[in-house]
Amino acid sequence: MEKVPMTSGGFNSLQEELRRLKTVERPAIIKALEVAREHGDISENAEFHAAKERQAFVETRVMEIEDKMRRAEVIDVSKLSGNGVKFGATVRIADEDTDQEVTYQIVGADEADIKAGRLSITSPLARALIGKDQGESIEVTTPGGSKGYEIIDVKYV
Repeated sequence: MEKVPMTSGGFNSLQEELRRLKTVERPAIIKALEVAREHGDISENAEFHAAKERQAFVETRVMEIEDKMRRAEVIDVSKLSGNGVKFGATVRIADEDTDQEVTYQIVGADEADIKAGRLSITSPLARALIGKDQGESIEVTTPGGSKGYEIIDVKYV
């Protein structure tokens, strides 16, 4: 069974989504199905079919979340340290061509949000950063070609 790395914040977000799906979404779908059944023939009832599709989506998502939570390897970033980049690190890098700096925290795939500065561990940039130290340069292959970055700072917060 493959472990799914995530921060405690990511695990808590999954727990909250699971709680919402089970306590809010499921009852709402049951109610929608009841109302749709009251309208008569369900074979041509668009409301009924829409509710069934929503139910299938919610149940699939519940199973996905429960599976990820069972396989979760929650990593407490506050207990990590050093100059090397590993899961959970907050890394400030500079584009070697433009000197533009950007900061990312390397997180689990479900937690990733590039606009919020959270970079998925599975992304090409994160994979290139892992195992490198502050001050090193990396080369990342992107759809637009190869890009070079220098690791300016590594923190564990």
